[in-house]
Amino acid sequence: MPGAGTDSTRPWPEGGPVVILVEPQLGENIGSAVRAMGNFGLSRLRIVNPREGWPNPKAVTFASGADRILDEAEIFPDLRSAVADLNFLAAATARERGMQKSVIGADTMAVETASRIAAGDTVGILFGRERTGLYTEEVSLADVILTLPVNPAFASLNLGMAVAVVSYEWFKLASEGTLPFQQPDRYALADKGDLYAFFDHVERELDAAMFFRSKEKQPVTTRNIRNIFHRLGLTRQDLATLHGMVAALVEGRETRAARTAARLGGRRGPAGSDPEAPDVEAEGEAGTER
Repeated sequence: MPGAGTDSTRPWPEGGPVVILVEPQLGENIGSAVRAMGNFGLSRLRIVNPREGWPNPKAVTFASGADRILDEAEIFPDLRSAVADLNFLAAATARERGMQKSVIGADTMAVETASRIAAGDTVGILFGRERTGLYTEEVSLADVILTLPVNPAFASLNLGMAVAVVSYEWFKLASEGTLPFQQPDRYALADKGDLYAFFDHVERELDAAMFFRSKEKQPVTTRNIRNIFHRLGLTRQDLATLHGMVAALVEGRETRAARTAARLGGRRGPAGSDPEAPDVEAEGEAGTER
């Protein structure tokens, strides 16, 4: 079942390196690797002597809809036959092998792959077994060693994760880092007239609320407030919302003031008495009840 963000109507990217899984042990890991390939635009998969045979139902489940890669996967009995037609081969490993081979990262491998494919070469990347990785003899068949800047105290990656990182670097280069979507500009930026009208509104109400405690500092404070809003790149919709917020605050303040005035005006007591003083008569009645 395709996940969120999947658009099956879009064309599938072509090209890229061949991914070669050497004696993978679990169908779940094959499926996870295939899902990563599909995420990042790789489609050519070769599997060397899978332990649980082929096809593998668990691989289908974990591929999460990248069925076309599984359907077109090629199965080989040994590594040499799987790479015989390739022109350039990288071996992914987390261990130093004592070989005189160039050691490159996934980003450099992406650049090397793009260059060689442009020249007409076929490029492959070897990934080893989940438990032991690639054997030294298998690494010796490759042109370069591919590794990742992982924590040396815990360098072992899950097969699917390793394929995902390498595939990501390839697709980032191939797609020029283009993101699948951008936030649309739904509202036009406010023009200066709209912005200045908002300044007038908010400054008028701040003055009425006695926000400006010092007349000498008011011009500087006003400039600082204006600069805050200038930096935001406000849209007309933003300004409409801000106008509404200020109006609601003013209305709330006025409503509270009216309620307070009404409450104070309704207090009983002799003329000139403190309207906030307690109601003595009521307290006396309460005392009688005790």
